[in-house]
Amino acid sequence: MADTSYMARKSVADIVGSADAHGTHSLSKTLGATSITAMGIGAIIGAGIFVLTGTAAAQFAGPGIMLSFVLGGIACAFVGLCYSELAAMLPVCGSSYTYTYATLGEIFAWIIGWDLILEYAMGAATVAVGWSGYIVSLLHNVGINIPPALATAPGTVIKLADGTTATGLVNLPAIVIVAILTTLLVLGTKESARLNNVMVAVKLVVVVAFIALGAFFIKPENWHPFIPANTGEFGNFGMSGILRGSAVVFFAFIGFDAVSTAAQEAKRPQRDMPIGILGSLVICTVLYILVAGVLTGLVPYAELNVPDPIAKGVDAIGLNWFSILIKIGALTGLTTVILVLLYGQSRIFFTMSQDGLLPPLFARVHPRLQTPHLSQILIGTIVAIVAALTPIGVLGEMVSIGTLFAFILVCGAVIYLRRSDSNAMRPFRVPGVPVVPVLGILFCLLLMVGLPRVTWGRLVVWLVIGMVIYLSYGRNHSKLRFPERH
Repeated sequence: MADTSYMARKSVADIVGSADAHGTHSLSKTLGATSITAMGIGAIIGAGIFVLTGTAAAQFAGPGIMLSFVLGGIACAFVGLCYSELAAMLPVCGSSYTYTYATLGEIFAWIIGWDLILEYAMGAATVAVGWSGYIVSLLHNVGINIPPALATAPGTVIKLADGTTATGLVNLPAIVIVAILTTLLVLGTKESARLNNVMVAVKLVVVVAFIALGAFFIKPENWHPFIPANTGEFGNFGMSGILRGSAVVFFAFIGFDAVSTAAQEAKRPQRDMPIGILGSLVICTVLYILVAGVLTGLVPYAELNVPDPIAKGVDAIGLNWFSILIKIGALTGLTTVILVLLYGQSRIFFTMSQDGLLPPLFARVHPRLQTPHLSQILIGTIVAIVAALTPIGVLGEMVSIGTLFAFILVCGAVIYLRRSDSNAMRPFRVPGVPVVPVLGILFCLLLMVGLPRVTWGRLVVWLVIGMVIYLSYGRNHSKLRFPERH
């Protein structure tokens, strides 16, 4: 008989029981719809709007990037509802890896855990490249000029202000910020809720200020044509360009899955969760559309292929003091995003290592600092190298396709659990199952179709590498399959 034990899944009852044992269900139900909406806005407003908007407008959609944000928001709405059901049903730390382990089995849990590296580690690298663009622009405002070749990926051609060009060698600022934040995480630095609230406020002020002041300096002719004619190649402007632009700026929405973890503390989850998720998505999508509209109105879209598009926009306004404030605000927001992504990646590896799917190295905790120091250093080193050597467009597409793939599995898990564990307690239930999860899957697939073949090829290669590691190591060391060895 074929060995199918690798398809075994963790029982939902065991996960819920484990959560009870650790006091998860003792969390007080204090969050209403307004609080959850505010939490969602804080989680969603982040790196995507500061980093990839310009790239997507310049290369794919032109001013039509505004429509790309609408499409991305709709896809997130369906997926967000699915996340909420799983978060309420499986009261753990909102990890789609854990959700998948409890629904589709170990091999799918491995796939999604491996895939999440694209969201977290490559996401951190993408934001680090954006951070580099903003710090270079800010330093230029105060008279300090970093050579473009030392702040750009190798082989990237940079157009200088005097009309000449330079070729990138390495992105040093990206290395520096990843190294600093990795060191802080190894030393055990934790974000306090108060500091996080301040960062959320700063991000919102930056976005709203850019919209409010930038609106007075818009040149309407920059919006024509609103949807540039397709060049004859799929994804290069036209309607297909809007689709591809949506797939790229999907990065701007990836923080929304954090909202689903609030289901455990919602006063009335059945009512508050959909209001919180959909409300925060609508507000953020409107803000994104306004930012994209102002940005493409200030700067011709063809000139926005830079890692710091908002900086380019505020420079076009011509107010140096305002430019400096906006860039400081963007840097503050981006710094916390890199920190959270680096932290999240190490914790996913920690959980996978505890399950036996990765070597014990990733679960080793420093005796004094109480942090997974070796894992954190390894992750930081890899992220720094990738950020130093890879163009932001390639990174952004990899993050988006990895995240969309994970979201498809989450939607599928809801459908599966409704059949396999139909009697399980569900404080929040997705309305219209299976229609809503299927729509989530279809919208994610639609956005994935908008990405180029080479990005699909990279995803396939990445997943093949992951399967080789699983079959050669993870399957043979799994605690679920071989509990007697642990």
